[in-house]
Amino acid sequence: MYRKTVLPSGLRIVTEHIPAVRSAAIGIWADVGSAYERPEQRGISHLVEHMLFKGTQRRNAREIAEAMDRVGGNLNAFTDKESTCYYARVIDKHVPLATDVLCDMFLNSRFDPVDLAREQNVVLEEIKMYDDAPDEVINDAFVRLMWSGSNLGDPVIGFPNTITSLGSGDLRAHMRERYTPRTVVVTVAGNVEHERVVESFAQGLGPLAGEGDVPADQRVRLSPGRLVITRDVEQVYLIVGTRGLPAGDEDRYTLSVIDTALGGGMSSRLFQDIREERGLAYSVSSFQIAYRPAGLFAVSAGTSVEHAQEVINLIRESFAQSHERGLRESEVELAKEHLKGSLTLALESISGRMMRLGRNELTFGRQISEEELDQKIDAVSFDDVQRLARSIFAPEQWGLCVLGPIGEDDVDWTAAVA
Repeated sequence: MYRKTVLPSGLRIVTEHIPAVRSAAIGIWADVGSAYERPEQRGISHLVEHMLFKGTQRRNAREIAEAMDRVGGNLNAFTDKESTCYYARVIDKHVPLATDVLCDMFLNSRFDPVDLAREQNVVLEEIKMYDDAPDEVINDAFVRLMWSGSNLGDPVIGFPNTITSLGSGDLRAHMRERYTPRTVVVTVAGNVEHERVVESFAQGLGPLAGEGDVPADQRVRLSPGRLVITRDVEQVYLIVGTRGLPAGDEDRYTLSVIDTALGGGMSSRLFQDIREERGLAYSVSSFQIAYRPAGLFAVSAGTSVEHAQEVINLIRESFAQSHERGLRESEVELAKEHLKGSLTLALESISGRMMRLGRNELTFGRQISEEELDQKIDAVSFDDVQRLARSIFAPEQWGLCVLGPIGEDDVDWTAAVA
């Protein structure tokens, strides 16, 4: 089902043929994100992403938008800490149009200074929007706390002073350095033929040049601690976390089982303990953050001021129990089946399949099939779970971030746990 072609330039093209659908999702990935930016240019990858929608030599911004709207397609992009992706989803017969629009944006964007000034204001408004969203603020704060002093710790969107300091020349230089045949991957999933996709992108991205290679991953040091952000909001938002695993670590399947068992569903330990049995929170769940050099594992919850300390204690107790006694066999087996089902359901999305192609190629250099995923999850043993739980839940690795109408003295991070 998966096919891959590497052009003489080094550009990689990966497709998944799904004949049962009438659509296709197309992505052009650049293997660069905020983790590879210089501190004084923090946010430049995200700003470049914005500017590629502002017009080319052939199309202005409105014409780019109308090209997709006219055929009922979707056009968008995102930047994260390690990659940038420009993508479209269209009916299969409009794949050539979507390919042309994406390649035009990727190669021929103008970076007009007037457009740049306008888009810098847009990004500043985006920063304000995130600052008004407590869940966004606390997630960024938690990552910065746990990876203090590293590029992975800083927000992808950048800071107002770094965004406004960038000029058109900076953006062009960033693209010349980072958007090269060896760092770019094309992924297409849907009712497409591999040979035609390769032919289209060999022509459309033929002018792409440069010798830049994938930048080396920086070393990331875990810096657990406690951070309380006092803010006038209705709830207390909190995250308790610990060391996770790098994206390519062979233990990642074991950690996914732990994640699912502790906070990945309605039957998970923390959901049952905190919400169902005690009614202390509406939202409580665990999550992973995984990049090539490092990862984090955490539990987030929203609760009232009077219940915040109890929720923190319950999460810490769960971490301590996992460290000392591991998980129950029944939890492990239920989590494995839940995880396999969730992964299968996720593959129902054509866009999700395209994203999966890109992330697998950038992280592993190959595709991991659904059958291999099931086998890897089935192979996770009870002993594997106990071993990894003892390692990642060691108390000296725990960190806490709290945001809400609460002060430093209202949060006890040193109390003994069961």
